Amino acid sequence: MRITLVRHPKPIVAANICYGSSDLAIADDELTRVSNSLSITLPQTAALFSSPLRRCAELAARLNYPSLQFDARLTEMHFGAWEMRSWDEIPRTEIDAWASDLIHYRPGDGESVLQMATRVAGFYADIQNLPDDEVIIICHAGTIRLLTACHQHAEHENNVDLSLSKIARHAATTRHRIPYGTPIILER
Repeated sequence: MRITLVRHPKPIVAANICYGSSDLAIADDELTRVSNSLSITLPQTAALFSSPLRRCAELAARLNYPSLQFDARLTEMHFGAWEMRSWDEIPRTEIDAWASDLIHYRPGDGESVLQMATRVAGFYADIQNLPDDEVIIICHAGTIRLLTACHQHAEHENNVDLSLSKIARHAATTRHRIPYGTPIILER
């Protein structure tokens, strides 16, 4: 199976804002630019899955795949009270508490990395049972980190029985630069 991961286009939001699962818009020219680019490069016969958040859903809809399915398990991490706040406004003690327990801490009383890993790993396990050889997933940077960790763990362990704590730790501690609107390919 070949999985193509695509991070949504850059949303309309000020720099240095924590926006996780907030439902943000994309500028129309940015949406057009990314969708036109992807229309040329993405496989046309793949199954397409998308986060239902607007910044992903609008791109997925523009790609015009009849197989498009929205799945809430693909949404970005929910940062609770941190959502839409400047990172500078969030108390340093809270950020330090998260840094000291990356897996279990719930930023802003939202979602922990382990909780997010549980839902993303469930999605990953489900797509392994699809008859499709090609899958495209439009989602978020955090989701891509977790899907990549799921894939690497499954490849290493040679199965889809995923250790959630290993996946969560790998995703939380591995540096990834995930550009907006650019495909990332995972193959088995």
